[in-house]
Amino acid sequence: MSPARPPRSRIALLAFGDFAFNLYWQSIMVFLVFYYTDALRLPVAAATLTYAAASIWDGIVSLAAGLFVERRAIHGYGRYLLIGAVPLGVTFVLAYLPPPWGGPIALAVVLGGHLLFRTAYAFVNIAYLGMTARISADSGDRGLLTGLRMLFGTAATVTVALATHPLGAWISGAASGPRIYLYAAAAFAAVGTAILLAVGALVKEAPLPDRRAAAAPILAGLRSLAGNRAFLAVNAAMICMIMGVTVLEKSILYYFKYFVGDEGAGRLALASMGALSAIAVPLWVAIARRLGTRAAWLLAASLAAGGMALFAAIDIRGAVATQGFLIGMQAAIIGLHFSFWAMLPDTIEYGEWSTGVRAEGSVFGVAVLLQRIALGFATGLIGAVFAAAGYVADAQLSAQTLSGMRLAIALLPFACFALAALLMLANPLKRGVHARIVDALARRAPAAP
Repeated sequence: MSPARPPRSRIALLAFGDFAFNLYWQSIMVFLVFYYTDALRLPVAAATLTYAAASIWDGIVSLAAGLFVERRAIHGYGRYLLIGAVPLGVTFVLAYLPPPWGGPIALAVVLGGHLLFRTAYAFVNIAYLGMTARISADSGDRGLLTGLRMLFGTAATVTVALATHPLGAWISGAASGPRIYLYAAAAFAAVGTAILLAVGALVKEAPLPDRRAAAAPILAGLRSLAGNRAFLAVNAAMICMIMGVTVLEKSILYYFKYFVGDEGAGRLALASMGALSAIAVPLWVAIARRLGTRAAWLLAASLAAGGMALFAAIDIRGAVATQGFLIGMQAAIIGLHFSFWAMLPDTIEYGEWSTGVRAEGSVFGVAVLLQRIALGFATGLIGAVFAAAGYVADAQLSAQTLSGMRLAIALLPFACFALAALLMLANPLKRGVHARIVDALARRAPAAP
């Protein structure tokens, strides 16, 4: 017998947690490297390598968090949100704390604050992802949850893009400089902490399926992932997607400042890209329901690769034209993010069906580890390419430097998105396959007490 499905209100409340996580994540993704280079005046290579090291650390801690919470989450993951929400908010502020000295000490302080934040984020976020798998085994519910999460994430993205500078300036009384980012981070942390405490306290999770009376041993869980073809294909494609998105997104503020000559238009582009999700997410939900999530990924990856090919062929310099291009790219990127997060929980049941081991925390922990490694590698790569091209913050860049930067911005994402489409062809979770697997698992005899 299939388990009872949760009410929509519970799904919506759980999805609201993504607003909090995206206040943190979008700020770190969009502003932190720019804050390092153009507010703290750190060299671009050092700034991006610091960010890359923190991202890889995040992945390692996420894997450890997944293995840790999985062993202790028979009765649910929500308590980890209650325990970790306040430390997460505090460490987020520390990530934007200006170092009191320059030189190597400044780099050490910046890296230390960033590592503390990533550690707290990993443990709280992995627990939250565990809740998204535990709340329902129905693909329709998971698709709805993913869509709502992305809509709340959209609201957070717009908030971060539009409010960071004016909110920080208003609170701090400064027109520019590091304090703007610090005070904005404090405001975002207060809101994010309150939301996560509410989600942890109020969202009730479904019980663990009777067919698995206890958590699988750690090594058994990891071995099951190696034999989980759906998990391997989805994550291989995700690695390529994350690299392409990271290179593109981290280049936006630099492109508007040094190519377009309008940094404010870049912040508006980021906000517009985020706002597009309000339209694009329901569209991708509908596409996934009609064609299947795997097919939605293939479509989105093809559109993203085509968009970057167009950017490589046409020299776009106007503010409005660049904003329009990025909004179009964001429509495809939203489809990739939606498809990944909608498919990843389904690989849990595929793995249980194909290997006999149900791994929840391991699935999310390893996926986040791979995601963070890809993010860190891509950030370090774009920093190395910019540095090799001759980038210097606030300097008049030569035509050769600009040409090298633009070539990297165009071709690296194109290659990544094209490969992301090809790798997804190996994913066996075609339309209807997961539902049949869930039915087959439901007919299995419960585990012996």
